[in-house]
Amino acid sequence: MRINRSTFARTAPAALGGLLSGYAALAVAELVSAAVRPGAGPVTAVGGAAVDRTPAALKDWAVRHFGTDDKLVLQLGIVATLGLLAVALGLLALRHRRTGSAGVLLFGAVGGAAAVTRPDSTGLTDALPSLAGALAGAGLLYALIGTLRAGRPPAARAAVRDPGEGPAPAEPAPVPDPAAPAPWWDRRRFLAVAGAGVLVSTAGGALGRRLNSGRGRDAAAGREAVRLPAPASPAAPVPRGASPRVPGISPFTTPNADFYRVDTALVVPKVSAGTWRLRLHGKGVRGPRTYTYAELLGRDLIERDITLTCVSNEVGGPYTGNARWLGVRLADLLREAGVRPPSQGGPADQLVARSVDGMTLGSPVEEVMDGRDAMLAVGMNGEPLPFAHGFPVRMLVPGLYGYVSACKWIQDIELTTFDSYDPYWVKRNWARRAPVKTQARIDTPKPFARLTAGPVTVAGVAWAQHRGIDRVEVRVDEGPWRDADLAVEDTADTWRQWSWRWQADPGGHTLTVRATDRTGTTQTEERTRTIPDGASGRHSVVVGVD
Repeated sequence: MRINRSTFARTAPAALGGLLSGYAALAVAELVSAAVRPGAGPVTAVGGAAVDRTPAALKDWAVRHFGTDDKLVLQLGIVATLGLLAVALGLLALRHRRTGSAGVLLFGAVGGAAAVTRPDSTGLTDALPSLAGALAGAGLLYALIGTLRAGRPPAARAAVRDPGEGPAPAEPAPVPDPAAPAPWWDRRRFLAVAGAGVLVSTAGGALGRRLNSGRGRDAAAGREAVRLPAPASPAAPVPRGASPRVPGISPFTTPNADFYRVDTALVVPKVSAGTWRLRLHGKGVRGPRTYTYAELLGRDLIERDITLTCVSNEVGGPYTGNARWLGVRLADLLREAGVRPPSQGGPADQLVARSVDGMTLGSPVEEVMDGRDAMLAVGMNGEPLPFAHGFPVRMLVPGLYGYVSACKWIQDIELTTFDSYDPYWVKRNWARRAPVKTQARIDTPKPFARLTAGPVTVAGVAWAQHRGIDRVEVRVDEGPWRDADLAVEDTADTWRQWSWRWQADPGGHTLTVRATDRTGTTQTEERTRTIPDGASGRHSVVVGVD
């Protein structure tokens, strides 16, 4: 399709003006957010609001397809959408200058409303970054469009004269070349205004990013200064034989850098250990209590190997990992505050944990206090918690999926009932109670691997936290189930590695695995999705043998 050169010459600067106004709005918002709080920035606020309003099935799809990059994809999508809207507002302003500029202000108001209504909002001041950015963007757009002559071409304007100006000049008006683009804009003035706008916006945005990252550096310096005390109850050494040397199998202990991260935080909170506080209150609590980070470190700490699993983990998926955790036994803290489990007459059956970013998770009080090693963790694999995994303090309860037990960046614990309060994920149709389902995964060989006929080691991990794994079986195609060799068990709260020696025949084959936990329950063959209480089914891989 052939584009009219005159139309392009007029609309291109307007579209560019819209993009520059959007850039200025985001840059100024970044600067102002440094004076308010980083989470109040428009991209973070609108992104968080979008996450909150996204159907659970769509969130689950995003986790499956983008993994831990789902937040980056969302942020890039928001920026791309804002860019398209900015172009549209620039084109609108070409004909309706004030309306286009007002449109920028409208989107600023939307961003401000999103920031104020976020669960972690600190008040109306959270709207300031979006509003200030919108004012800057609207002002720049109005100025840039002012350099564009959106009316008639110069020759046409010359032919229409005010009668008070006297007779027209004797010489005929110049006839424009119809093939040449009409000079409908003051190029020098446009470039001057645009250049000044980009320069000021870039400087402001860079300063804002530096100030915001400065906050993160202070929190990081505080984390580096933390010296974790020795546990009063250390974890037993991992038994010899718990981690057989099989190429391709997951390591028994998952390194911090490789541990899965699934949450709704678009920006990882960087909380200062010095200012962090935990409030404990609610039904059955003798009186509200507040704990500092130093107070938790001063208590008797326990150290345990515990496998965590995300409810978004598909059959055979990667969202499970095993680490050595250090923390305060949660049941001890609750009992000191007067809390009793329902089985002992306590009035609360749900413990609601709240994060600094507004996330709420609900855990059954009975399971938290039944003797398992539920804890407020401060350490992970021998170091203070990484920020991405909840520094300074997170909660975890062995045997329960993370969305009902593993609150990161925790700052509040309320004792209540399941009937009186639905936390974040329950409001989105996930189950209230979510024990981890018995599962096994094939780590090696990988799907669609090309193997050589002869002996092949099939290996992987199996888990049934707080119940333990008693048996793992493998079958080839539709053949009989064969017992795999189980590695030595560490504890019932950790996954268990397994391996099986297969005499592979040439051709295509399907390898399937199933596990049986210590209650005698074998994982079901029935395939279900992750919603509402975790995926079920048996993991299979297809391989070719030459």
